[in-house]
Amino acid sequence: MLELIKKRMEHFEQVGNQLAGAKVYYRDDWQVIYFDLLGKQFGLMTPEPSADAIITLKGLPEDNEFLRSTHSDVTPGYYANKVHWNSIKLATDQLSDQEIEQLIVQSYQLVYQKLTKKDQAKINQR
Repeated sequence: MLELIKKRMEHFEQVGNQLAGAKVYYRDDWQVIYFDLLGKQFGLMTPEPSADAIITLKGLPEDNEFLRSTHSDVTPGYYANKVHWNSIKLATDQLSDQEIEQLIVQSYQLVYQKLTKKDQAKINQR
């Protein structure tokens, strides 16, 4: 199981790094894998594969509530605003990799939309 979680974590890091202007890295002061868009957080992930490993992503409040009510592996965001963030167990079989990828992209887009037009233009030029 840990090997599957490790592969998932590596895959989700790649997904994050492929988004325009984004970088995913280990943030030492928080001891997490940090999904960063021009200094703004769009995700957090447990750094080591384990049965308790999670990824925390931003979502629309109504989508977050729906996911929590239909998937026991989705909980309010760990160390995050419980309305806007969800944590998903990486050991889940309730959500596919593709569904989690979509949630990563949605989280990125929600943060991107809050950037200034100037910062958005910087990202679009890359």
